[in-house]
Parts: sequence; structure tokens; C-alpha cells
Amino acid sequence: MARSRPKVLLVCDQQSRDNFMTAPDLERIEVFADWDWFPCEDGVPFFSPSESTELRARLLDQVGDIDAIIVCCGAPRIDAEIMERATSLKLIGEVAGDRFAERIDVEAAWERGIRTVDTTNGTSYPVAEWALAMILISLRNAGAYFRRIITGDTSFSRNDDPGYLRGELTGRRVGLIGCGHIGRRLIQFLRPFDVDIQVYDPYLPREMADALGFLQTSLDNVLSQSDAIVCLAPLTPGTKGMIGKRELDLIPSDAVFVNVSRGPIVDSHALIERLKRGDIIAGLDVFDPEPIPPDSEIIQLPNVFLSPHIAGVTAPGYPRLFTLMVDELDRFFHGHETRFDLTPRSLADRRGTELGS
Repeated sequence: MARSRPKVLLVCDQQSRDNFMTAPDLERIEVFADWDWFPCEDGVPFFSPSESTELRARLLDQVGDIDAIIVCCGAPRIDAEIMERATSLKLIGEVAGDRFAERIDVEAAWERGIRTVDTTNGTSYPVAEWALAMILISLRNAGAYFRRIITGDTSFSRNDDPGYLRGELTGRRVGLIGCGHIGRRLIQFLRPFDVDIQVYDPYLPREMADALGFLQTSLDNVLSQSDAIVCLAPLTPGTKGMIGKRELDLIPSDAVFVNVSRGPIVDSHALIERLKRGDIIAGLDVFDPEPIPPDSEIIQLPNVFLSPHIAGVTAPGYPRLFTLMVDELDRFFHGHETRFDLTPRSLADRRGTELGS
């Protein structure tokens, strides 16, 4: 007789078990499935699979009747051998893989008709919020005022202050470099400001522009024709150094440049030199290198607001990653379509030579 309830195996270290997998979400799984936890070794780098042969051997012994494997920090790579042993396997999920499924051999899964999903996009919620905050802070030149206040200067200059002259977001043009989960959520946040939105993302389906109401265009157009430019691209071999001196020189005077993605996408030396002209303002959550060296010129520039790579790091953010995964399991085992599938585009993002999202 066929089993009426699927079996779900949670494969992760103790820290992930404690920080991600809350009692309410585990109780949600129990409504429609049986679950077990496979403890993994601690201390494995966050985005890397475990290389432990002993751990892998134990996992091979335990997956025979498992319907879904959910992996997180400390887990070994779920490859073809494990999939062959897991004869009931229908779904593999990644909770915190930085979008690129390092712990899943997705091609082997697709060959076997196994669904692959990734809920790392749970961090997109706070990143999109911080991106909006950075836009507003930069447009108002708030970083420069804070620097002055902590030195005892509380004066306010209207005539030449960009925050006074051009500080409102309403009715402006915002350009996004990348339009994945973060970009699409940011677009929702921007709607009440009645902005024009243009997007550079060559991997984006063309129909997305119509569905979300933006202009899909080139990187040069986003940089040269926006009042606020927001970098949301993932770091890949193709995006590393994508924004260099030529691209930064395209940014018009009086614009603001925000980066909440990854520091190495932008040439740091070229960015500093562009900012030293004093005619644009930057809001940077990321930089290259990180942490920012204490003697870096970027720290002293008055037209820069800095935060220490905190955009995606909030206490509610970690459990949300697993909450979204439980949503996926619920949908899948009740016969509905999953939302956050890893696809060939995910591999293109990781391996490709140009922007993904």
C-alpha cells in the first residue's frame, strides 16, 4: 500500500536547525508530512557543501524512502549517487544557498524529474526595504548632514544643498541594475512615489516589463538617464567589475547611486574617484573589500552614506527562509505548483558572462 504521508528530511547543522526552523513551521509540516532532522557538521562555510565522507555515508543510508530533502548549512552536496539511493525522492530544497544551489546537483535532479526549489529569496524582503531607505537617504543628502552634526555643526544650507534642491523621490526616474526577487519587491515599494522605473537585466523575461510596469533597457541607459540608480545584481564571473570607470562616468551630475548587492560588482577605485568630483551622492551597503579598511578614502567622503553589509541581515529574516520552504512543501505535496524553482537560468546566473538576477 502506498504511503499517504510524504517523508521530509531536513539536512543541516545545529545552528541552522536552531536559527531557521521554528516550532510553528515544523508544526505546519506535521499537518501533511512526517519529518526528521539529519544533523550535519558545524563549521562548514555558509555557502559551501560539507566534504565529509563519513557524513555522506550516513546520509546515503537514510534517504531510501525520503520524498523531499531540504538542505541548509553543513549539508553535503546532494548529487546523482544520493538521488539514486533516494528512490522516492520528488523534491530537493535549498534554504540558504545564495541563489546558486551549491549544495544541489540540479542538472542530475532535472534528469530524474526531481523538483528543485530555493528560498534564499527570503532575504530579499529586508534588502528591498534598505534599498528604498538608501535611495531616500541619498536623495536628501542625509549622510552629509549626519557627518556635520556629529562634529557639532547643526547648520542647514538651502541654496546649494542637493537634499534641499532635489531631495524628493516622488516623480523621479529610478533605474535598477538587476530585477530578481529584490528588484521586484523594490518596485512594489516604489509605486506610491509615482516614479518612472527602468531596468537593466538581460535575463529577465520580456513580459515582466509589461506585468510590472517598467521600461526594460540597457545598462548605459539606466546609468545615464536615472535620478537614482540601484545596483541589485548578483555577483557572478560576468558581473564582477561590471561597473567601472566608463560606466560610472555615465552617471549624470545630481544623481544618486545605491549599491545593496555585492561590492566587487563596482570598481572601488573608480567609484571613489567618481565620488570625489562631488556632484553625485552614493548610498553603499556593500564595498570591495569588506570590511572597509579604516584608512579607505570612501569613509571620509562627505557625499557617501555607508552601512556595513546589513541589508539582508535581520532577526526575522532567517526563519523566513524556512517559512517560505514550508510554503513550497505545502504547495508541492498538495498538487500545486511551486514558486521558487531553480531553473537553467539559475545556472546561467552562476556560470554566465553577463548579468543575472
